[in-house]
Amino acid sequence: MSLLDGIEVGQVVAERAFPLTRDSLVRYAGASGDFNPIHYRDDVAHQVGLAGVLAHGMLTMGFAVQPVADWLDSRGWVTDFQVRFTRPVLVDAELGAVVMVTATVGAIDDAGARIDLTATCRDQTVLGKAQVRVAMFH
Repeated sequence: MSLLDGIEVGQVVAERAFPLTRDSLVRYAGASGDFNPIHYRDDVAHQVGLAGVLAHGMLTMGFAVQPVADWLDSRGWVTDFQVRFTRPVLVDAELGAVVMVTATVGAIDDAGARIDLTATCRDQTVLGKAQVRVAMFH
């Protein structure tokens, strides 16, 4: 039995909320080595014309694919993952931010499936053309 058995195009296979704080950004900076101060200092972000501190793009991208990886578990794998960054994720010093991800089956074929991702923050899309190709163990 394949993970694709019983799923259909248009079906939501995963949803998840990812809360972010400034502490999250500092921890990610340490893990990734990306210590650009626009990710943790308002004054620097404002000096370069940004509305405030931004989450790292790769962190946002990682959040987007995580629900698909969890859904796959050990029954398959990601063969391709692509996104376009369309809007930054602003992380307020006090309120933080929440990135919401919904994974929907976009297409099914002999090689597996295309999962279309919707990633939003404050009801605005932050990633465009976010798609994951998955293959399944049989």
